[in-house]
Parts: sequence; structure tokens; C-alpha cells
Amino acid sequence: MSSPGAIAFYIGPLPVRWYGILMAVSIVVGLWLAYREARREKLPADDIISIGQWSILAGLVGARLYEVAFNWDYYGEYPWKIPAVWEGGLAIHGGLIVGPLVGALLAWRWRVPVLRGLDVAAPGLAIGQAIGRWGNFFNEEAFGRPTDLPWKLYISPSHRPPGYAQYDYFHPTFLYESLWDLAVFLMLVSAVRPRFRKRPGAVFFTYIGLYSVGRFLIEGLRLDSFWVGSVRVPQAASLIGVLIAVIGFVWVHRRTSTVAAP
Repeated sequence: MSSPGAIAFYIGPLPVRWYGILMAVSIVVGLWLAYREARREKLPADDIISIGQWSILAGLVGARLYEVAFNWDYYGEYPWKIPAVWEGGLAIHGGLIVGPLVGALLAWRWRVPVLRGLDVAAPGLAIGQAIGRWGNFFNEEAFGRPTDLPWKLYISPSHRPPGYAQYDYFHPTFLYESLWDLAVFLMLVSAVRPRFRKRPGAVFFTYIGLYSVGRFLIEGLRLDSFWVGSVRVPQAASLIGVLIAVIGFVWVHRRTSTVAAP
């Protein structure tokens, strides 16, 4: 398996990149799913979509700032590269911090049920990540250690990190995460949402927990992790995500039980 290149086609002199196409598709699919579920849940679907659009924009900004902050050695030297998101470099953890917070704030201000709105958004987030991860394939990024497994990924010499120039094939960790995100989506819509429909917030916190578990495991293979000393930052963030998910799920359970009590 090898990337056919980052550019899909040209419009005159302007290159249109696969990364941008896949990001756009992931956003459209995620919003469409959220709109359908909002209508089914008898929530104000138009408001949900408006909140979702602002949340996505905020999440993209957060993802980019997170990436820049932990790669400041590079971006400090080449600051004109900071807005070049079409080249890749969106850290999902940054988006997961900023996007839902902005969405929850807007929902509260617009009198949309916050927890139910987050539940509506969660499956769309998961499938959007599953689609968007393929942008890493075309950009030849977010891959793992060298491997000879049958599904190995060829990385061209110019994209290999220092110390790995002699290796041709690497773990396609973008693929692992895409498949995990797809599995999370299927679990949310087929099992979690039907079972916990009467517990607002349960779907969202389950999404956070499941995603974080998968990301923690997959991150151990990657060569481009952010490090602080001997700690992989994405793995630390994933552990925090699991903790938030457990606390959130327990809180949702107790909150719903208290409300339901006579």
C-alpha cells in the first residue's frame, strides 16, 4: 500500500488536496447524521447544525493550535506554515478539547439541551474521524514503526523521519485509527444509543472513552508523537480522556437516577 500523492487535481494553477476533500466529506457526513438524529429526537435540528458548524470551526482551530504548540521548534522557525492546514497537522486532541466546549456553551446560550446535543453529535464525530484519517494516507503522515506485515505501508524517502531512511515499510496507524473510529461509530449507534437513550450524556462520554482507549494503544506505534520528557503527550491525553469518560458516565447515571427517583 502506498500513497498516490497529496494532490487530487488542479483547478487552473490551484491544487486541490485529498486532505481537504476528506475533511470536507467528514464534516458534511457528521453534520448530516447529527441533523437526522436531532430531528428524530425532536430537538431543534437547525440550531443543532448551527452549533455544530461553530463547534467544528472551533475544533479545527483548537486542533491546529495544539499541533503548533507541541511542534513549536518547527513552526517557530517557519511561522508562515502555521495556517497551512492543507498540508496536514491537525491534532485531534486539541479539537476534542475546544470543539465540544464551544458546542456546549452555545447550546446553553441558545437553550438547546446540552447533554442531548452532545449525544446527537458523538456518532458524527466518530465517523468523521474515520473518514478524515485517510487524509494522513495521502499526505504520508501519522504512520508507525517499521513493519513487514502484509498490510504494510510504503513511505517515500522524503517523508521518513530521521533515523528511518533505510526502512521502506511502516505500520499504517492512520488505518488502525480509522477502523477503530468506524467500530466506535457502529457501537454507538447499534448498542450504546438504544440502551442509554434515557440517560443524556451517556453516548458522548462513551464516545470519549472508547476513542481514548483506541488512541492510547495505537499511539504506542507512532513515530511522530509529541513528547514531554519521557511521556507521550497523546497517550497522557488519552488517559485523561478515559478518566473524564468514566467520571462523566458515573455522573450521568447518578443524575438520571436522581431525576427519576420519586
